[in-house]
Amino acid sequence: MQIKELNLKHFGKFSDKQIDLSEGINLFYGENESGKSTIFAFIKGMLFGMERGRGRASVNDAFSLYEPWENGNYYAGVLRFESDGKTFRLERNFDKYARSASLICEDDGEEFSLEHGDLDILLGGLTASGFENTAAIAQLKVETNQSLASELRNYAANYYAAGNSDIDLEGALQILRNEKKEIEKADKLLAAQKNNKRSRIQQEASYIWRDLYELKEEYRHITEEIEFWREQETKMPEPEFQDELEPRWRVNPLIAAAPIIAIIIAVMLIPRPWDYMLAIVFVLADILYIWNRVKDGKRKEITEPEADLAELKDEEQTVPLEKLQWEYNLLGESIKEKQTQYDNLQEQLEELDELGENFKEQDRRKQAIDIAVERLLKLSGEINQEVGKKLNARASEILAVITGGKYTQIVIDDSLAMNILSEGKRIKIERISRGTIEQIYLALRIAAGEILYEEEYPIILDDTFAYYDDCRMENTLKWLAEHKKQVFIFTCHKREIQTLKEAGIPFADIEIDG
Repeated sequence: MQIKELNLKHFGKFSDKQIDLSEGINLFYGENESGKSTIFAFIKGMLFGMERGRGRASVNDAFSLYEPWENGNYYAGVLRFESDGKTFRLERNFDKYARSASLICEDDGEEFSLEHGDLDILLGGLTASGFENTAAIAQLKVETNQSLASELRNYAANYYAAGNSDIDLEGALQILRNEKKEIEKADKLLAAQKNNKRSRIQQEASYIWRDLYELKEEYRHITEEIEFWREQETKMPEPEFQDELEPRWRVNPLIAAAPIIAIIIAVMLIPRPWDYMLAIVFVLADILYIWNRVKDGKRKEITEPEADLAELKDEEQTVPLEKLQWEYNLLGESIKEKQTQYDNLQEQLEELDELGENFKEQDRRKQAIDIAVERLLKLSGEINQEVGKKLNARASEILAVITGGKYTQIVIDDSLAMNILSEGKRIKIERISRGTIEQIYLALRIAAGEILYEEEYPIILDDTFAYYDDCRMENTLKWLAEHKKQVFIFTCHKREIQTLKEAGIPFADIEIDG
C-alpha cells in the first residue's frame, strides 16, 4: 500500500490542505503546533474512521480534538492510495449529523462499500490497533500494548493450525471464557432459586411438623380417655331388675277379698258364736297378709330409682365413648394426611440436594470449555514458540543494524516482555538507555508488521528520533530507505534533514507552515 495524496478539506486547523506524497522517505518538517500531529491523526482517521466518545470521554477524544476550527459543520477529507496496482479515492465526512464515507477505484470507476468491509479487504486485515502497534509510532508512544501480543498469538495459531488468518484465537478464547461466565452466572441464579425454594419448603415443613406434633398429642390424650372409659365400663356391676310383667302393687285382690267371703260363709254356715270368732280370725289373717305385701312393695319402690340411675349412667357412658371414638378416627385421618404432606416435603428437599440434569449438563459444558481453553492455550504456547523464533530473529536483525552491531539478539516472550543479549549476557530492558529501548521497540514493531501482514504499509514516525544519537539515527534512516517502500517522518528538528542529506538518502521534503 502506498498513500499518494492527502486532502484535509476541513480537519483541525487545516482547510483545503492538499499534500502530495511519493515513494521512499517523506519528511514532514514544522515547528511546534504547526500541525504535524494533526496530519498523523488525519491519516489514521481516514483509514479507520473516527467515532465520537460518550459522556466525559467525548471531551478529549480524537473526534473532538480535531474538529475544524472553522466551518465546524463541515468536517471532511480525502485520501488517495494505491493498492495491488490500482488507485483508490477514499472520502469521509466526519460530521456527526451528516456522516458518510465512499471508496472508489479511480482506474475503472468501481464503487466499493465500507459497510460491507471492502476497505478492510484492501487494507489486508490491518486494524486501528494493529496500525498503532506496527506501522505507526505516535509521538512519545513507541511502546506497544498487549493487543499486539494478542495479534501475534492469533497469527501463530492461525498460520500454523489453519494455514491462514481466518481463525481468531484470542476471539475464540474470549468466546469460550464468556460462555463459561454465562454458565456460572446461570448456575448462581439456579442455586439462588433452589435456596429460595428450599427455604420455603423448610418453612412449610416446620409448620406441618408442628401441626403434626399437636395432632399426635391430642390423639394420645383421646386414646387414654377412651381406655379410661372402657375400664370404667368393665368395673360397673349389673343392676338387678324385677320382671317388667310383675305389677308394682304386691296384694292380690282375690286374697284381699277372701276374708269377706269367709265371713259370709261362716255366718251362713257356722252357728253362733263360732261364726263370729272364725270371721275375726280370717279378717286378722287377711289384714296381716295385706300389711306384709304393702311393706314389701314399698321396699321394691325404693330400689327402682337406683335401677333408673344406673341406666342413666350407662347412657351417659355410651355417649362420650361414641364422641371420643369419632374424634379418635378423625384425628387419625388428619395425622395420616399431615404425615403424607410432611414426607412429600422431605422428598422435595432431598431432590433439591441432588444435582439436577440441567446442573449436570452445565457442569459438563464448563468442563468441556476448560478442556478447550487448556488445549488452545497449549497449542498457542507451542506455536508461539515458532512465531517467537521468527519474531526474535527478524527484530534482532533490525536492531543489529540500528545499533551498529552492539546488540545482536533480542529475547521476546509471549507477553512481549523483552531482554537483549550482549557479549553472551542477558540484559533486562530496564537497565539500558531510553534511546536503545525505543530502537528495540521500533525493531519489534517492524518485525511484527512483516510477520502479521502480507501487505506492506507506510511506516509513520512522529518525532521518533528524539532519543537517538546521530549514528543510530543514520543507521535507522538508511535501513528504512533500503527496506521500506514508503516512510513518513514527522519532526520539528532539522537534524533528520541534515542526516538524510549527508548520508545521501533521497527524500521528499514537505514543510508544514500551519
